[in-house]
Amino acid sequence: MTTIVYLNGDFLPVEQARVPVMDRGFLFGDGVYEVIPVYDRRPFRLEEHLARLDASLAGIRLTNPHDLAAWRSLTERVIAEAGQDDLGLYIQVTRGVGARDHAFPARIQPTVFILPMPLSPPAPGLVATGVGAITAVDNRWLRCDLKTISLLPNVLLRQLSVDAGSAETILIRDGFLTEGSASSVFVVMDGVIVAPPKSERMLPGITYDVVFELAEAHGMACARRPVPERELRAATEIWLTSSTKEILAVTRLDGQAVGDGRPGALFARIHALYQAYKHTVMRGNEPS
Repeated sequence: MTTIVYLNGDFLPVEQARVPVMDRGFLFGDGVYEVIPVYDRRPFRLEEHLARLDASLAGIRLTNPHDLAAWRSLTERVIAEAGQDDLGLYIQVTRGVGARDHAFPARIQPTVFILPMPLSPPAPGLVATGVGAITAVDNRWLRCDLKTISLLPNVLLRQLSVDAGSAETILIRDGFLTEGSASSVFVVMDGVIVAPPKSERMLPGITYDVVFELAEAHGMACARRPVPERELRAATEIWLTSSTKEILAVTRLDGQAVGDGRPGALFARIHALYQAYKHTVMRGNEPS
């Protein structure tokens, strides 16, 4: 079936979508993006994802081309055209087409692109066994809270884990955990669920928020605080979270077992709570 995308006011087959080579996204990586999971044709936490998109646009001084109602209408149309129950919506906004000059053009029209993608949550086998991860120095820029399309550092860091046969690269900056190359990272220390607090050094994860909300609502001890590298390595559980990974346990870090080398009890509990919450959203009964 032909994939229908949205590009600058048009819905058309992806093979026919074209962006000029003078687009600043192509020339400079001057743009931002968002990925929204869709379950049973319902966008998961749409307003939160669009709020993060708005914050990223503001962070690069690019006016949001649409209000919430317009974004909602566009996403609904792309979902309807895709004809699939579960998918991921990739939204990209660049500064648009202009002369190749580092400074912002005085008058320019943003390029807006929406692509429906296959959504493949982690296989049950991976959830049951956990995955391996490696660590690396976080050598990215200092505005990791902006979801920009300038992802070469993340690409190179993620490739390190591919080369090592692992699922993710967990990043350390100045002796402290920041995040993964494409995920948020949680640890369990002495029965407490811990993750670094939101800052310019990490992306404010939507699934990160859901995990804390579920843990707090069900009386699970948790904390948002800096996580030294030594605690990462001593943790009894490590989790990866993202819109596409959902929640995954890391059972091997740099070749060493995490805890007893199996997903832990707190992971099993939070994973079950997340799945129940997701199905509540799919039924259209998301709690306010």
